[in-house]
Amino acid sequence: MLKRVFEVADNTNSYRLQGLSCTNCAAKFEKNIRDIDTVEDVQLNFGAAKITVQGEATIEQLEEAGAFDRIKVFPERQRVTEQKEVFWKKTENIAALISLFLIIIGYITHFQLGEAHPLTIGTFLAAIFVGGLSLFKIGLINLTKLQFDMKTLMTIAVIGAVIIGEWAEGAVVVFLFAVSEALESYSIDKARKSIKSLMDIAPNRAIIKRGSETIEIDVEDVVIGDLMLIKPGQKIAMDGEVIKGWSSINQAAITGESIPVQKNQGDEVFAGTLNEEGSLEVRVTKYAEDTTIAKIIHLVEEAQAEKAPSQQFVDKFAHYYTPAIMLVALFVAIIPPLFFGGVWSEWVYSGLAVLVVGCPCALVISTPVAIVTAIGNAARNGVLIKGGIHLEETGRLEVIAFDKTGTLTEGKPEVTDIIPFAGTGDEEILGISRAIEEFSQHPLASAIIRKAKQDSVETYTADDFQSITGKGATAVINSTDYYIGSPNLFEEMFEIPIDLKEKIKTIQIQGKTVMLLGTKQEVKGLIAVADQIRKGSQSIIQKLHKLGIKKTVMLTGDNQTVGNAIGKKLGLSETKAELLPQDKLTSIKALSEQSGNVAMVGDGVNDAPALAAATTGIAMGGAGTDAAIETADIALIADDLEKLPYTIALSRKTLAIIKQNISFSLALKVAALLLVIPGWLTLWLAIFADMGATIIVVLNSLRLMKTKYSA
Repeated sequence: MLKRVFEVADNTNSYRLQGLSCTNCAAKFEKNIRDIDTVEDVQLNFGAAKITVQGEATIEQLEEAGAFDRIKVFPERQRVTEQKEVFWKKTENIAALISLFLIIIGYITHFQLGEAHPLTIGTFLAAIFVGGLSLFKIGLINLTKLQFDMKTLMTIAVIGAVIIGEWAEGAVVVFLFAVSEALESYSIDKARKSIKSLMDIAPNRAIIKRGSETIEIDVEDVVIGDLMLIKPGQKIAMDGEVIKGWSSINQAAITGESIPVQKNQGDEVFAGTLNEEGSLEVRVTKYAEDTTIAKIIHLVEEAQAEKAPSQQFVDKFAHYYTPAIMLVALFVAIIPPLFFGGVWSEWVYSGLAVLVVGCPCALVISTPVAIVTAIGNAARNGVLIKGGIHLEETGRLEVIAFDKTGTLTEGKPEVTDIIPFAGTGDEEILGISRAIEEFSQHPLASAIIRKAKQDSVETYTADDFQSITGKGATAVINSTDYYIGSPNLFEEMFEIPIDLKEKIKTIQIQGKTVMLLGTKQEVKGLIAVADQIRKGSQSIIQKLHKLGIKKTVMLTGDNQTVGNAIGKKLGLSETKAELLPQDKLTSIKALSEQSGNVAMVGDGVNDAPALAAATTGIAMGGAGTDAAIETADIALIADDLEKLPYTIALSRKTLAIIKQNISFSLALKVAALLLVIPGWLTLWLAIFADMGATIIVVLNSLRLMKTKYSA
C-alpha cells in the first residue's frame, strides 16, 4: 500500500479534526501547519478528518492554523462527542438568512423605486456584506498571497460585480454560495459517518476483575492478562479468550455475519461484538490499540487517505485546469472589448462568470468522496479494502483464481468411504489407521482420527512410526509392519490388482482422496476422504459470472482427478491441480499475462506469493488473523465467500459513479462556458452550475452507502 512513511516515529502525533469542510480548506490547513517552524512533516486525511504531525506542535498552534475554517483539533485517542449545532443557530446560516431577507427587500425596492435608487443599492450592498463577510475575509487574504481557491475566485467575482454595478447579482451569488457551502459540508459529514460509526462500535470502558476486586476502567488502562467480565446484553470491550462461561456472540459489527456465533471456553472474542445470552469471563489478549476493530479502523483510515488512480489523474488535471480557466476568464473579459469593439462592462461580467463556473470543486471532489463512502460501507459489512487503488482494480477484474482448501471447500476433510479387503472389517481398518495417524499432522490424518473417535472403534498401539514424505506413513502394530498412504506408495512395493485400481479411479473421479492401508504384501483396506465443498460455493461462482467475471480458476495441490471433480461440480471455468506454492505463483503470472486484471482468493498465509502477485489479493477470514489482514489487498473479515460478489458489485458501482461524477462535472462546465458565446451566462447561473455540480457529485457518491450485502 502506498503511504507516506515518517522517518522518526517517536515525535509523531495523530489528531482528529472537527469542522474540516472542503478539500481546498484541507489543503490550506495542511500548508499552514507545514509553515510552523517546529513541524517537520504533516499528513492530512480528509476522508477520515484526521491529521498526523511529525515535530513539535501544540493543539493551540494547530487550531490557529485552522482558524480560517474554525477547525477543532483533538488527540486521536480522546473520545469526542461532536456537538451538533442546530442548523438555524449556525453563525454562517444566520448570516445567509439575513442576507436572503435583505435580497428580498432589495428586489422590492428595485421594482418600487428603481435599480439605481440609493436604497436599492444600499440594501443589496448590505446583503453582500452580511452574507459574504466570512467569505471575503478568507478570499482577500488568499488574494494577497496569490492562492486561488474557490473563495478567492468568488471574492473576485463579487467585487467585480459590485464595481460594474451588478449589485443584485452580487448579492444573489453570495447567498447561493453560502447555501451551497452548507449543503456541501452536510454531504461530506454524511460520507464520513462510515468511519465514525466504526469508531463507536467498541465500548471505551471495561469491567475488570483483579484478584478479589471488580473495577470498571478505561480500555486504555486494561493490560494483557486482565480478566474481563461480560454480562448478557453487553458489548465486549477488548479482544480476548473465553476462560469461563458460554454464550452466543453477535459479531456483525466486525465480520458482517448476521447469525450469532456460539462461544465456549478457549474461543476467541473480539472488541465491539455483542454478548447476547450468557455471562463470560474473558482473558484479555490484546491492548486497546491492537484489537481487531482498532486495526480495521486504522487500515480503513489509511485506505481512505490513499489516492486512487482516477483521483491522481483528476488532481493532475486540476493542477493545470485552474490556471487555464483563469486565463480563459481574462481573455473573455478583455479580448472582445480590445479587438472587437465589445462593451467592457458586459465582457468583464462574462469573464467573472467564467471565473466562477470554471472552479474545479466538483471535479476535485468527484473521486475521493466516492472512494471514502465505498470503503466505509465495505468495512461495515465485514470487508476490509485497503485503498482506493484496490477498489478500482477490483471493479475491473475479469479473472478470479481460488485456492481450494479452506476457500471453496471447508478445509476440514471427512471420511466418506471405508472398504475392507483380505478378511478385515471396517472397524479394524479404521482402528489400525488411527493408530498410525495419531503421530501425523496431516489434515487427512485428522479426518481418520475424528471418524475413529466418532465410531468408538477399538484402540491399537503403534510403534516405530515413520513418515514417508509425500506418500504416507508406516508403523508396527501387533508385530506387523503396516503402511498407510497414497496408491503410489503401494505400487512401489507390489502390483496393485486391476479391479482395485479401477475402484480407486472410480472413487477419485468423485472428487475424493484415496488412502490405502496394508502391508508390504497386500492391501488390507481403502479409506476415501473428501474435503466438503462450502455451502453456497456453487451459487457464488454463478453470481460472479453474472457480474461479468469471464473466468474462474481453481488452483489446488490436490491431484488432477479430485480437482476436476470439484471444479466441475462448482461450475468453474478451469482447474489447475497438483500445484506447489511456487506453481500457484506461476499460474497467477500466466493468467495476468493472458487476461490483465486477476484476483487471487486464498487464506492469506499459504497463498502469500500468489496473493502478492495478483492484481488484487483477497484473503479469507481476516478476523483475528494478522497475516490475512496484512498480506492481502482485501480481507473478508468473516470466513465468508458470500462477501466476494458483494465486493465485486460494490467496486463496479464505485467505478461507475466515479465515471459519472467526472463526466458530469466536465460536461456541466463545458455547457456553462458555451453560454458565454450568446451572452447567456450570468453570475447566479455560473454559481448554480459550479456549486450545484459539487452537491450533485457528492449526493451521487453517497448512493454507495445504500449498496448492501445480501447473503
